[in-house]
Amino acid sequence: MAVLKVTFTKYKRNKLAQILWLLNWLSVMTGIVLFSLGLFLKIEIKKRIEVLAKGEISSTSNMLISVGLIACVINFLGGKICYDCSDVHRYRRWRLVLLPYIAFAFCFTFCLLVGVFMCYTTRKELEESLYLGLREAIKFYKDTDIPGRCFLKKTIDMLQMHFQCCGNNSFRDWFEIQWISSRYLNMASREVMETYCLKNNIDGKFLVDGVPFSCCNPNSPRPCIQHQLTNNTAHYNYDVLTEELNVWMRGCREALLDYYTHIMRFIGLVVLNIWLFELCVLTGVRYLQTSLKNVPLDKPELDSDGWLLENSFVETVKYNLNFIKNLGKVDKVSTVSELPNLNKDI
Repeated sequence: MAVLKVTFTKYKRNKLAQILWLLNWLSVMTGIVLFSLGLFLKIEIKKRIEVLAKGEISSTSNMLISVGLIACVINFLGGKICYDCSDVHRYRRWRLVLLPYIAFAFCFTFCLLVGVFMCYTTRKELEESLYLGLREAIKFYKDTDIPGRCFLKKTIDMLQMHFQCCGNNSFRDWFEIQWISSRYLNMASREVMETYCLKNNIDGKFLVDGVPFSCCNPNSPRPCIQHQLTNNTAHYNYDVLTEELNVWMRGCREALLDYYTHIMRFIGLVVLNIWLFELCVLTGVRYLQTSLKNVPLDKPELDSDGWLLENSFVETVKYNLNFIKNLGKVDKVSTVSELPNLNKDI
């Protein structure tokens, strides 16, 4: 028994073809939207590539760009097919193509669903990439005179000011690395060693309990305290345990992760709506294909039935499984028939 069978008159078939022609052109626009979203995401990732570890973090943007281009081609072809299906004579040239087109378009809608899934499941991968990338970038913050690293200081400073963050996980990350270049320090100076060096100096690194200027919060009424943050006696009326520090408390990994997660969720929501729209268009094309298939070519004015599935869902699944099994048997038989007859040689 056919699933969701609907009877179409000639007028309704023509109207359905015209509406689907218009919807397919709208689908071409959605393909452009998908391409644009993928390109936007790729550009946003490239902007902060210096603080991202190497990995397949661009897979989602590449997926959206590819799907967007395919959507434009598929829906352009679909619009042409639906336009010709409004006339029975032009329909004949697409009669054998329409069903394979529907099958291919269905696979395409599945790719859209995969794109939605990728938008909502890349957070963990992105978090790991940000953690490793920021850790390496902060480590080379001081290397302003080394080719290939000289840009990292500006990158980190602009990042911390733009996203109002400090360090990788928090401002204390700066306590664990030497972020002041040795060329700007007189290491023989007693004042420098006593004022800025921490007692737990490791491997000869110049460690300080301070942060770069870009960590300062301009909203604080107090002038920025960026050096000797853990020394209560170094500042008037200051207690590190109770004083609300006037540096950004949030780490840049969390700030960037929230930023990219917001973008990905928005894109995922848009792609989900596009998937639903494409599914509705594909349903209409299926009704158009089955209704035209059931019309005699010599009597195009007759009514005809259209449906989503010719048989029930269970019967359709069984038929397709048997079809796949038979294909496998045919391949085995053809392989055996191609083997040489050893008995003749004996």
